[in-house]
Amino acid sequence: MSSWEEYSESIEKSKEYHHRYHRAVSHPVRKEILRLILKGLSEEEIARALNLSKSELDYHLNVLIQGFCVKKVEGKLLLTQEGMVVEHL
Repeated sequence: MSSWEEYSESIEKSKEYHHRYHRAVSHPVRKEILRLILKGLSEEEIARALNLSKSELDYHLNVLIQGFCVKKVEGKLLLTQEGMVVEHL
């Protein structure tokens, strides 16, 4: 898993970090996924709640993971510090 420290070494890396993060939190479906993860819902529960197919949910989760907002630990979705922005969206 990447972190801010890895992307703060140069302006180019910093821009990439911010681009990936902004892309992750700018989509309404991904905002709702973050809220549901915060509530502790599983992938299956999130897919049902948002009427998403497994491939659609996987796509959005991948964007959130690549955007530093979500991580998987032992199969469970967790918000990162960056993902906690959901409290302010």
